[in-house]
Amino acid sequence: MSAKNFFDFTVKNIKNQDWNLNDLKGKVVLVVNVASKCGFTKQYAGLEELYEKYKDKGFVIVGAPCNQFAGQEPGNEEDIQNFCSLNFGVTFPLLAKLDVNGDNEAPLYKFLKESQPGLLGMKRIKWNFEKFLIDREGNVVKRYASLTEPKSIAPEVEKLL
Repeated sequence: MSAKNFFDFTVKNIKNQDWNLNDLKGKVVLVVNVASKCGFTKQYAGLEELYEKYKDKGFVIVGAPCNQFAGQEPGNEEDIQNFCSLNFGVTFPLLAKLDVNGDNEAPLYKFLKESQPGLLGMKRIKWNFEKFLIDREGNVVKRYASLTEPKSIAPEVEKLL
């Protein structure tokens, strides 16, 4: 069966356990490829703020650590979890490290990129902290560039909630 929407995927969480995204069915989801040593890493604070503001209304952020951009996520899953908790108080769920481009790209990312190509139809992820917004039905409704500050996404999140 090929995945028709976001909730059809099973991924590995930061503890390397299978996580069926169907658990999030009915929620609005923001998926972000994250890294600990990037110029955009400070966005963790804004992401956590956004999550705290809307989580009780059915919103969740899923952080997807990736080391494909200038080796900016070199640590293992435990290092990543500790970094996020200690430095940014991150409480939203994180995935195990994955690839967002190339031969070993995660099937979830292949789906996200095909659902919402970037500028000029480009499918590849250009850098850390690109964001995909998914509605309650599991449709990918919007893609945001790395430069997009989390707080500027709030109006779109509110519309979907």
